[in-house]
Amino acid sequence: MVDLTMVWFRPIRFILSVLVLLWPVYILATLPAASRQVVVLEIDGPIGPATSDYIHQGLGRAQAMNAELVVIKMNTPGGLDTAMRRIIRDILASPIPVASFVAPSGSRAASAGTYILYASHVAAMAPATNLGAATPVQIGGIPGVPEKPDAIEPLKDKSGKGKKSPTQKTQKAPTDAMSKKIINDAVAYIRSLAKLRGRNVDWAEEAVRKAASLEADVAVKRNIVDLMAIDVNDLLAKIHGRKVMVKQQERVLNTAGAVVVRIEPDWRNRLLSVITDPNILPLLMTLGMFGLIYELLNPGYVLPGVIGGISLLLALYAAQVLPVNYAGAALILLGLAFMIGEAFVPSFGALGIGGVVAFVIGSIILIEDGGGGYGVSLPFIATVAVVNAILFAGVATLTVKSRNRPVVSGAEQLVGGIGEALESFKGQGRIRIHSEEWNARSDTPISAGQQVRVTKMDGLVLQVQPHTTNEESDS
Repeated sequence: MVDLTMVWFRPIRFILSVLVLLWPVYILATLPAASRQVVVLEIDGPIGPATSDYIHQGLGRAQAMNAELVVIKMNTPGGLDTAMRRIIRDILASPIPVASFVAPSGSRAASAGTYILYASHVAAMAPATNLGAATPVQIGGIPGVPEKPDAIEPLKDKSGKGKKSPTQKTQKAPTDAMSKKIINDAVAYIRSLAKLRGRNVDWAEEAVRKAASLEADVAVKRNIVDLMAIDVNDLLAKIHGRKVMVKQQERVLNTAGAVVVRIEPDWRNRLLSVITDPNILPLLMTLGMFGLIYELLNPGYVLPGVIGGISLLLALYAAQVLPVNYAGAALILLGLAFMIGEAFVPSFGALGIGGVVAFVIGSIILIEDGGGGYGVSLPFIATVAVVNAILFAGVATLTVKSRNRPVVSGAEQLVGGIGEALESFKGQGRIRIHSEEWNARSDTPISAGQQVRVTKMDGLVLQVQPHTTNEESDS
């Protein structure tokens, strides 16, 4: 007789054995697919401390995820040199390949963005985008570098004859020593990046010395960027199988079918972006000064002092990470002090007007590096200055009005005050005034409960006389 239990058990045991053997193989087969993730970071606007912090954190998360590639999607007019160099240091030190992608169409990678493109393992641009104009600038422009269109001069070919490219905008070389040092340092930096990635070295120097700019298709032909792509998915499809050097080791990009993971700035980065805005720094200093001074003049309110202290600390932090011109910061503080002084000193508006002028000039020159769109907004600063002037004018008006009010505290409030006699007396007695009992003296007889008026204060004794109302005088 056949045991039906054994008949059914043998196939089941065989299937389970196969599954146990194939399960590790399946896990190993799916691991590479799971690791094929592409992290996308986005720069949209001027590059500052918040941007460099965002890229630093994003590259760290990509490394923790074991991502296949990091794509930095850019649309920037440039930014601060210190923030740009930190981003480039992070790219060069990253064990994960980095592709910089100027997108979408209509975007640009000017100034600092050009350096980042040159530093990346893969450089790509969308159609109708441009890069270049990498000349470092400061507020008011670099001394010796003309800014007018008639200062443009053509490039020279090998024969020395003039030759002007329709896609290149050139400027004369700077003449003063400091500008030469800045330009030469920037040229050496971008040339080293170009040599590292095997890109066009000569045009990199032109982008710095001559402020040259190029559109996407020309940049590909001249080996400035690697390719053109419509979007991120198109970029990943085109660079699949490309070989790149990552920390002196060759690596083949495996981006086909990779999962795109977009990392957005967190709350900390958004807060850093706000407080390091060149337009916000003067506002923080204003709130800090006004809050602390209001608290000192009115002890016990607490809230103005708290707001002022926090604002000043945030302003100090922003001044630490931004290239602050301390002469500008001093002018802002001086202007605020003048406007506050207008409330206490009868200067007929001289302090107030001088304070507004000092505040505006200090705000304009506060940030030393005004290139790449990372500078102050004149309409915003003008608005803040006008609001400050109106605010302190209002404070001055309230101060003047308060001087004409009767005294409501201290010994001076007793003279002229009305009290009540606690006993009948002529000469020395006691009265109650402002809920307090005082010794009083009167040359006129006073009855208990009668109202008296204080005429003089002699130490701790009040000189009083009977108080007569208008009705009593008429009768």
